[in-house]
Amino acid sequence: MSKDEMSFWDHLDELRGHLIRIILALVVFTIVGLIIIPKVFDSIILAPRDSGFITYKFFEKMGEYVPFLPDFSADAFSVTILNINMTTQFMTYISTSFAFAVLLCIPYLFYEIWKFISPALYENETKNIKKAFTFGGFMFLIGCLVGYFIVFPLIFRFLITFELSANIENMLSLDSYMSNFYMLILIMGVVFELPLVFWILSNMGLVYRSFFRTYRRHAIVGSLILAALITPSGDPFSLFVVTIPLYLLWEISAFVVHKDPPVEELPTIFE
Repeated sequence: MSKDEMSFWDHLDELRGHLIRIILALVVFTIVGLIIIPKVFDSIILAPRDSGFITYKFFEKMGEYVPFLPDFSADAFSVTILNINMTTQFMTYISTSFAFAVLLCIPYLFYEIWKFISPALYENETKNIKKAFTFGGFMFLIGCLVGYFIVFPLIFRFLITFELSANIENMLSLDSYMSNFYMLILIMGVVFELPLVFWILSNMGLVYRSFFRTYRRHAIVGSLILAALITPSGDPFSLFVVTIPLYLLWEISAFVVHKDPPVEELPTIFE
C-alpha cells in the first residue's frame, strides 16, 4: 500500500513503529552510556578543568611564538569540582549517559524520519531533504566540537579565574559545571545550523548569494558582537578565537545558497 492509499490511522500506526524503534535505540545507547561514561568522565567531560586539556596545551605552545597570548602554562590552572548535593553525582551519571545516547542516536533518528517521510516525496524533494539531513547533522556535530574544544574551555577558564575580591574563594559545584557544559555546547551546535537555515531560505527563493556580498561587513560586526556575548572575558584573544568560526558560518552560508537568477526571473511584488 502506498502512502497516498494509507488512511490516517495507517499513518499513525506506522509513525508509532518508528517512534518505538527510536525509543529502543535510545534505551540501548543509554545502557551503553551507563557502562562507558564512568570510564571517560574524567578524561573527557572534566578535562577542561586543568591545564592538561588539549586546547590549553595548544595555546601554551602557541604562546612561545605569539607573545600577546594569555598565560596557558601547565602549572597555572587547576580547578577542584565539589559536590554539595547528595544526589548530584548519581543524577549527573544518568543525565550524561542519556545525553551520550541522544548524540549517538541522532543519525538513526534522521534515518527513521527519512523512512517515514520519503515515500510521500517527489524525486527532487527527496534529494533536497536528504542533503538537508546530512548537512544539518554534520554542522551540528562540528558546532558541538567547537563548543567543547574552544568556546567552553575559554569561558570556563575566564569565569573560574575571575576575581572580584581577594577575600572571595572560587568553589565550583558539579551542578554548575555540568549545566554550563551542556548549555554552551548545545548553543554552538544550534548556532552552526545557520548555513542550513540560509540554504532552506535560498531554496524557497528568499535569499541569494548577492545578499552575502552586500552584508559581509555587517556580518563581521555581528560575529564580533555575538562572540562578545558568548565570551564574557572581553580579552582580544578569546574574542578573536570565537569570532573566527562564527564568521566562517557566514561564508559557508554564502557558498551553499543559490547564485542570483537573471533579473527577469526574480519575483516582484506586482506578480
